[in-house]
Amino acid sequence: MDFELQWFLLGLPVAFALGWLASRFDFRQLKREQRDAPKAYFKGLNLLLNEQHDKAIDAFIEAVQQDPDTSDLHFALGNLFRRRGEYERAVRVHQHLLNRADLPPAERDRAQHGLAQDFMQAGLFDRAEAAWHALEGTAYDTDARLALLTLHERSHDWRSAVDDALKLERGSTGSYASRIAHYWCELALEADAKQQTADAADALRRAHEAAPQAARPVVAAGRRSARLGRHAEAMTVWNELLATHPASFNLVATEYAASALACGGQEDARRQLLALHQKKPSIDLLNALGALDSDSVSRRDRTRTQLALLPTLSAAQALLHEHESSALPVLPADLKAVGEVIGRAARAGQRYRCAACGFDAQQHYWQCPGCLGWDTYPPQRLEEL
Repeated sequence: MDFELQWFLLGLPVAFALGWLASRFDFRQLKREQRDAPKAYFKGLNLLLNEQHDKAIDAFIEAVQQDPDTSDLHFALGNLFRRRGEYERAVRVHQHLLNRADLPPAERDRAQHGLAQDFMQAGLFDRAEAAWHALEGTAYDTDARLALLTLHERSHDWRSAVDDALKLERGSTGSYASRIAHYWCELALEADAKQQTADAADALRRAHEAAPQAARPVVAAGRRSARLGRHAEAMTVWNELLATHPASFNLVATEYAASALACGGQEDARRQLLALHQKKPSIDLLNALGALDSDSVSRRDRTRTQLALLPTLSAAQALLHEHESSALPVLPADLKAVGEVIGRAARAGQRYRCAACGFDAQQHYWQCPGCLGWDTYPPQRLEEL
């Protein structure tokens, strides 16, 4: 018994010494790993700042291998992969994070957000939609709804886009009334294409209710009436547009004139168009008035006046067309006005452009003032290329 006690007393210090040595060894190894991990991390950060993305990715992979439980390194690596266009690798990183049972809820939502971005950038819209839906009700709820709205716009899923916009409005992220009106107008066009006249009319009504101040529902309603042969009704609708959105009336000016000719309302239409043209001339109003006016002299004088007030290539072309179609004599003043407009328009093409950086200049340079490259300016002007 004394012999066993003696050996026990002798072995106790030995066991304690061995345990102390083992703990010191583990502690030193842990310190070395913790020292190496930040070193790899900062190395990757430095490479990233120097635009050396490939080497930065290798450094971050090394850091992740040394400390696989650090989620921030995984997020940095996933973002790098996505920026590099390596979407499959980015997806694997974020899915690996989501598969971790010890990941806190906030970090899990962050990984889900990264995964949704990966799918979005990769063009995998079905998977992206499911990933964004998984973020509803989280801290990324607004981002998810905005992304879903973009997805549904891209895929022309207008009904889903309406729902997304209404949810965003309810979330106090601003007014989406104008966009909702556009979505209903798109649905009206789809219904008309399918010969669903009742649905088309209902969609236009909803568009006007969503944004009473918007121009597009009024434009679309008038066009729909004209397309159905109800020209007097179309003119009534477009007269409302003329009163509330005179700038947008240019979009339907020629159609307005055609409907006026179809229903015998030329005089009223001509009076309305003349009043608007005097306030703010445009080539669309000029063409519409030309369709309603059979007097070539008045058409030419009106076009000449517009060219003086608004010297554009379209107005110059309209004046030349009037001289050609009516055989009226060409006056020197008309030729001068047309020449001035053409000269002004030609100036943009008379410049030189650097082939390396796109720097425009009025004169030719052997060394580009923008990028300092030599022989980067072609000897031809832009209009000659």
